[in-house]
Amino acid sequence: MSQLHDHYKTTVVEQLLKGGRYTNRMQVPKLEKVVINMGISTKFDKDVKDVIVEAQQELATITGQKSLVTNARKSIANFKVREGMPVGCKVTLRGARMYEFLERFLNAALPRIRDFRGVNPRGFDGRGSYTMGVKDQTIFPEVELDKIKHNLGMDITIVTSANTDAEAKELLKLLGMPFSS
Repeated sequence: MSQLHDHYKTTVVEQLLKGGRYTNRMQVPKLEKVVINMGISTKFDKDVKDVIVEAQQELATITGQKSLVTNARKSIANFKVREGMPVGCKVTLRGARMYEFLERFLNAALPRIRDFRGVNPRGFDGRGSYTMGVKDQTIFPEVELDKIKHNLGMDITIVTSANTDAEAKELLKLLGMPFSS
């Protein structure tokens, strides 16, 4: 069991129960999944397949799980995208891998961001999920800088069982998410 998962079970649940909003442990919000998505832009027209393979390898290195290639659902002429064309890749983490990734993300990757002053507190969707963007995959210590050909950003979505944004923000703050003020 990761330290973050242990911290959630022992400390966070108790603090949320003491807040008075919940009457039993089963009502306390929890993390359900983390989805990491890497989109590929159209500036890589000629070598899209190479960039997709590179993105898949980067995601596998960062998360420890094989990624799924996402394809375009519609053709959009302005973006030079046709239906069925690969446009990115994603990984969905649950359970132990999710907690291990979040622990590495919060403790190792976020402090490596240049001029980091906290994550944006407005990334909530109204239903308890939080999404943030990372411009560079080199903030993760697992990534070897010599092997990177393209700078690929990613979107990280943390899905919780909370009903409101306030509950989700309180949960993430107690887990160690550094929100900016």
